[in-house]
Amino acid sequence: MKRYLKIRWIAAFLLLIGVTFFWGFKSGDNRSFQIAKNLDIFNSIVKELDMFYVDTIDPNKTIRGGIDAMLYSLDPYTEYYPEDDQTELEQMLKNSYGGIGSIIRYDPKLKHTVIAEPYEGMPAAKAGLKAGDVLLEIDGKDLTGNTNVAEMLRGQAGTGFKLKVQRPGVENPLMFDIVRRSVQLPLIPYYDMLDNNIGYINLSTFSGNPSKEFKQAFLDLKKRGITSLVIDLRNNGGGLLDEAVEIANFFLPRGKTLVTTKGKIKQASNTYKTLREPLDLEIPLVVLVNSGTASSSEILAGSLQDLDRAVIIGNRTFGKGLVQTTRPLPYGGTMKLTTSKYYIPSGRCVQAIDYKHRNEDGSVGRIPDSLTTVFHTAAGREVRDGGGVTPDIVVKQDKLPNILFYLVNDNLIFNYATEYCLKHPAIPVPQDFKVTDADYADFKAMVKKADFKYDQQTEKMLKSLKEMAEFEGYLTDASDEFKALEKKLSHNLDRDLDHFSKDIKEMIAIEIIKRYYYQRGSIIQQLKDDDDLKEAVKVLGDLTRYKKMLSVSETK
Repeated sequence: MKRYLKIRWIAAFLLLIGVTFFWGFKSGDNRSFQIAKNLDIFNSIVKELDMFYVDTIDPNKTIRGGIDAMLYSLDPYTEYYPEDDQTELEQMLKNSYGGIGSIIRYDPKLKHTVIAEPYEGMPAAKAGLKAGDVLLEIDGKDLTGNTNVAEMLRGQAGTGFKLKVQRPGVENPLMFDIVRRSVQLPLIPYYDMLDNNIGYINLSTFSGNPSKEFKQAFLDLKKRGITSLVIDLRNNGGGLLDEAVEIANFFLPRGKTLVTTKGKIKQASNTYKTLREPLDLEIPLVVLVNSGTASSSEILAGSLQDLDRAVIIGNRTFGKGLVQTTRPLPYGGTMKLTTSKYYIPSGRCVQAIDYKHRNEDGSVGRIPDSLTTVFHTAAGREVRDGGGVTPDIVVKQDKLPNILFYLVNDNLIFNYATEYCLKHPAIPVPQDFKVTDADYADFKAMVKKADFKYDQQTEKMLKSLKEMAEFEGYLTDASDEFKALEKKLSHNLDRDLDHFSKDIKEMIAIEIIKRYYYQRGSIIQQLKDDDDLKEAVKVLGDLTRYKKMLSVSETK
């Protein structure tokens, strides 16, 4: 009996300790308790599903879906990469991957993958693959209906395979022996000296080691006699923060604070300064930006703006003021997660979307201008946070016509370029190439032969207006007016092809030039009639205006 009482007393004592610990844990550290509680619930749900759900669940698919949903609720930059899916992350960090070096796309009509654009100097181009080639087999495996050909083309550098393709205009399929290599995407696809001794450098990414190539390009242009420089960051989605600081250092004095990061833990908070002697403190600079300029690109553009070192031209940047780092996970996985926000020299953060405060439906929106804060550049010019980098000169962008979207989406421009290349073994250099009226007549004939159809926004809006007028009882009285308007807005392919010929010819020229001169050629073509560059040339051609823009007298 005594032994029984003793056991009960011990059990009661342990229970008391457990309850005390439980409530102490819950009240003393409620957040830790909530995490432990929900992990236990999640674990139990998975076990219950695995045991009792009517169908056998795929644990990888089910749990991965939960992980992805959890991370996406935070921000789109926090992602999980399992052991067998590290290629995308590696490409993002190093700007390289093992493969053939080509953009490909799946064509539903052909039920095959097509080469869209081989990269200059990469295995696809060196082997002789061309845009328009239809991929039929890899090592004898039929690719019909396979939408995952990209994974088959990628692999360890040095490994090879046989590729069977059907080339338009060639009767029999062609066979190629291709050896994969480490594919380095172009960091600086094009640089040159323009008129009036203006240098131009197109910087496509901050992944890899672009500062080294940028330095070489700049020094080469200096030898050629440039007296000013345009840095094109349009559609540069960013990359490594250190690389942005390094390039900014080329034009700023040593010891300048460019970026401060602030995170939850001490390791996520850092200050980045220029550590080297600059290359040139005097050369006039213009930086071109647009809505595709993000992250490290905004650090470079924003720092040069905050320190009054460059005039920024174009359109407001994307507004990504978040910094990501990678963390190793069990079983070879990796998580890329947001650990801090960055602040440029004026003290502002350019983050445009507040992911922490979502709408009731879970959506997020840009921070309105009315809620942004005024900061000041080194010279006292007003700049704002919360919405990307606003250019010193905003250039209005012409909207592309609706018909052009459908021509591209239906591959009509791509297919015309393929046919054009079959008839023209060579073309003039990009600076001299033009789509002639005869070329455009051939294109229009091809479009008509393809029985091309496309939606006109005016027709859609008119239809909606008629439905609303009928609903509200106005249609009968306004029937004559609607008929007259329908007649004026009737679908007229010939009229649209002629009216928008300038934009369509431009897209055709870009697609053709890429076949002969790759990405470099397409950039040259686009710069021929570039409103942002035209404005940059004006500013750099008037140094008095340039200097005034960087002084407090130009405060907005």
